[in-house]
Amino acid sequence: MGLRRPSPGSAGRSVVGKHREAWLDQAREHHRAGRLDAAAARYQRVLQIEPMHVDALTGLADVLESLGRNGEAILLLEEALKRSPLCVLQARLADAFHAQGDLSRAIEAYGKAVEQEPALAGSWWGLGCAFASLGDHASAVESFRRLTALRPDHGMALLNLGKSLFELGQVDPAMEAFHRSLNHLPEEIRCLALGNIAVAIPGAPAADNQDILEARRAWATSCLPPAAARRCFEGRSPVPGRPIRLGYVSAFFGKRNWMKPVWGLINHHDRDRFEVHLFSDGPESAIGNQYHKNPRDRFHDVKGLSNSALAQVIEELEIDLLIDLNGYSRPSRLPVFMLWPAPVQVAWFNMFATSGLGSFDYLVGDEHVIPREEERFYTERVVRVPGSYLTFEVTYPVPDVVPPPCLKAGTLTFGCLAPQYKITTEVVEAWSDILRKSPGSRLILKNVLLGQPAVRDFLRDLFARFGVPPEQVELDGPAEHFTFLERYDDIDVALDTFPYNGGTTTMEALWQGVPVLTFKGDRWAARISASLLVEAGLSDFVAADLEEYIARAVALAGDPETPARLESLRRAMRERLRAEPVCDVRGFTRNMEEEYLKMWRKGFDVPLLPGQAQCRAEPGTG
Repeated sequence: MGLRRPSPGSAGRSVVGKHREAWLDQAREHHRAGRLDAAAARYQRVLQIEPMHVDALTGLADVLESLGRNGEAILLLEEALKRSPLCVLQARLADAFHAQGDLSRAIEAYGKAVEQEPALAGSWWGLGCAFASLGDHASAVESFRRLTALRPDHGMALLNLGKSLFELGQVDPAMEAFHRSLNHLPEEIRCLALGNIAVAIPGAPAADNQDILEARRAWATSCLPPAAARRCFEGRSPVPGRPIRLGYVSAFFGKRNWMKPVWGLINHHDRDRFEVHLFSDGPESAIGNQYHKNPRDRFHDVKGLSNSALAQVIEELEIDLLIDLNGYSRPSRLPVFMLWPAPVQVAWFNMFATSGLGSFDYLVGDEHVIPREEERFYTERVVRVPGSYLTFEVTYPVPDVVPPPCLKAGTLTFGCLAPQYKITTEVVEAWSDILRKSPGSRLILKNVLLGQPAVRDFLRDLFARFGVPPEQVELDGPAEHFTFLERYDDIDVALDTFPYNGGTTTMEALWQGVPVLTFKGDRWAARISASLLVEAGLSDFVAADLEEYIARAVALAGDPETPARLESLRRAMRERLRAEPVCDVRGFTRNMEEEYLKMWRKGFDVPLLPGQAQCRAEPGTG
């Protein structure tokens, strides 16, 4: 039998096929070597011959993504899916949507991928990250849990699971996830978990003061650069007639509602005695009119500066007292203080626990938030100002105070406008107990996360677990701040969160005429509201413990005289606050200035003549 001669057509196809495979190999080699234009040209040659070639479509999509041409890459991937609707391609398209920032389409594509293949770990990861970016942390938790069930050793999934649990108010489970992640994260990124633990732990119900101290020390010693040696500051003695230079460090000067206590202090400083410098991770234009700038003040936009560069600026300006206003809300700036750019370094306003660092000389609190027997849990010397360590004045438009809604409704409406991460399971359990024992009462909750349906479902399920039907709890999402504050019109009594109390939330409720019910907790973060309420003349709303907190709420709901009492209190609230220490920002400023002067004088061994060299005395510790 003779050999069959191949037809011209089949031979041509064979040659074309060889060229196609060669071009694909060349394209991949160019891509691996970073020669993106050459790789794109080879992929395009394949597509000229076979427009629906899946490998060429996806390969060219990869190249275009590397070139920043995400939109074109997505079109190619969608074409590839028409030819081969595999879950891997679906996941690849989802990644492209995610990279482009189109989170809704990314979530849809990831969902299709895991529906086709539930064991596809990469898609559960992408899905969880996309949900978290949208603020849908309830759905993110479900995705990360599915992933960690498949891959118990996935350190980043455990870390992100902890982050989303924290945002939901599941702080103890979040801490567990963070600690589990430490066993599976590479050494070079373990600090991500240690940092999250340090940030979250003051609000963890199962933690105590010793746990907080240890967690913050662990992060500081493992993750921050070694502290620089303390130095002599020549020519910096307290010279009569020279104002002391104060440097305030914050990334949040533009947050007018949050920074009320800060502006109350800064606006009333005596500029003859103090020269004010603001070191801001943001422009001065973002502040608005709540800052009453004095011509002698100096504003420094330091957003683009490294910590070492910022420390150098502070030292060159010869700042005498450097005051941190960030705390663990912006821990990335804490290394500035490890470089000792100023003779005296102080933490105030936003720490509400020890820093755990050895680089703060003083931490400013008050008798309410830091009992003397707890000083051993602080690495700083504790300074207590008279009254509350927080005072405030409102210098921007807010809604008028209206009568309490119980006058018309005949029943009491409780409420809380705190962020979701403060609403722990223990808080929901206590609030549920109040609602069950207060027939006809209801509860209004409003925060950013409650704009997500899955988060609302999560919270409804949590209340249902404690016997509260959904109609008794109204869940409301975010709003512009003025509109947000108007929600207090519908609330008779605000219920505080624990162990992480309201600060800004408590101030805003009081200014809108709504009393806040709280109790004295076991740590600084759990006594913030007590400090504010006592100094507002509202001690009746501070219970001794959780049991009394619940009992007082139930008593308010059941007392027929409550509506009249609340109406009287609400009508006079702002005038009352103005006359109380909590809003005496001038008096608070004078007290702080006296403390600053003491700190500055104690920073030297002995008084010296002007111009003589001097060294800091050893800092005190709690």
